Amino acid sequence: MIPLITPDDTARLDAIMSRGGTFSDEVDATVDDILARVRTEGDAALLDLTEKYDAVRPDPVKVPPSALDGAADALDDDLRSALEEAATNIRRFHEKQVRESWFTEDGDGVVLGQRVVPMARAGLYVPGGTAFYPSSLLMNAIPAQVAGVDEIHLVSPPQEDGRPHPLVRATAAVLDLEHLYAVGGAQAVGALAYGTDTVPAVDTIVGPGNAYVAAAKKKVFGRVGIDSVAGPSEIGILADDTADPEFVAADLLSQAEHDERASAILITPHSPLAKAVQAHVEDMVPALPRADVIEQSLTDYGACIVTNTMDDAIDLMNDLAVEHLEIHTDDPWRTMTDIRHAGAIFLGEYSSEPVGDYFAGPNHVLPTGGTARHASALGVDDFVRTQSVLSYTEERLRETGPQITTLAEAEELQAHAEAIRTRLNQGSDSPPGSKKP
Repeated sequence: MIPLITPDDTARLDAIMSRGGTFSDEVDATVDDILARVRTEGDAALLDLTEKYDAVRPDPVKVPPSALDGAADALDDDLRSALEEAATNIRRFHEKQVRESWFTEDGDGVVLGQRVVPMARAGLYVPGGTAFYPSSLLMNAIPAQVAGVDEIHLVSPPQEDGRPHPLVRATAAVLDLEHLYAVGGAQAVGALAYGTDTVPAVDTIVGPGNAYVAAAKKKVFGRVGIDSVAGPSEIGILADDTADPEFVAADLLSQAEHDERASAILITPHSPLAKAVQAHVEDMVPALPRADVIEQSLTDYGACIVTNTMDDAIDLMNDLAVEHLEIHTDDPWRTMTDIRHAGAIFLGEYSSEPVGDYFAGPNHVLPTGGTARHASALGVDDFVRTQSVLSYTEERLRETGPQITTLAEAEELQAHAEAIRTRLNQGSDSPPGSKKP
């Protein structure tokens, strides 16, 4: 089910590393049409498209506050308690990410600095069709709240009753979010990007969705910010001979059950561990409800890779730049110092990946498909902008103006140079427009 290979199996590794990122011509064409309709027809398009794709016509599109409160009150006590405690952990972690504006005096009365400014509006896409993940709503909404975003607007597909999934509504209520709209798919992304009479245009759109949602986010990027164009989930486990094969197997399966295109990989220099993990996987899969999905995922994109040395294993893991990286070695903190590329790192045998998915606090919205080489986990910084600030004085400009004009003229931007000379010439004996002050 999960093959045992070596790093020389380049065909297998290439298949794993090239799973996502592109969309079919049919998806692209459909999304282009949907976005065009939403941009020109507004709410009318939202209603028609929701009826077409979700077989329900929501009325109203915006969910009334009473429907949110009622859903929260209906939550099972244990589930509500778990959601609230997870939210507390996530909020505490993200509060550590908050950056302050700063200013510094640079002499002569010159002040330089940087303002950190929250976005006015953020849009959150919340799946609610075949699957809904309350944890993802926590992970997307809480950093926006911590950042100080003025308005957070949620979109989620309606169920048969014309409203989003009860867990969507309940989790929104637990987080004190009041703007929820019964619309999903590419049309919801279009509404957040362009605005309609009911759904306001936002500054950035975050949150997971199907291929149509991902394609729509990619197409509206530039008009609005987005978190990423996420691909299938993935886990890489780096292990030595001290690892528990049953723990490793269980954690590989925890990601393989997400999606038939998910990837679960063990890399180790210890062949007996790899074989033991294979055996545990064979034993554990049949009892799992999503066994069919897991089997397909592992058959197509899973692997137990045996390297010659631990250094080779680390190099290969850095090449893969996985979304979730678990380290099961005798000294995981030391091993971590050799890791350059990973979305999130889980150290030691009790730091199972689901701990991060649900509860510990770090964000589980992570770069996939090798993008961990340049991208980071979702966080507070995704919901703020930084603005450079400078306040120059006449004294400093007279001192540095000739250097500025020299640089401007080197780039053949004469108006830039003249903007400086105009100030340097003011009050001097030099006539306006002279070449030198």
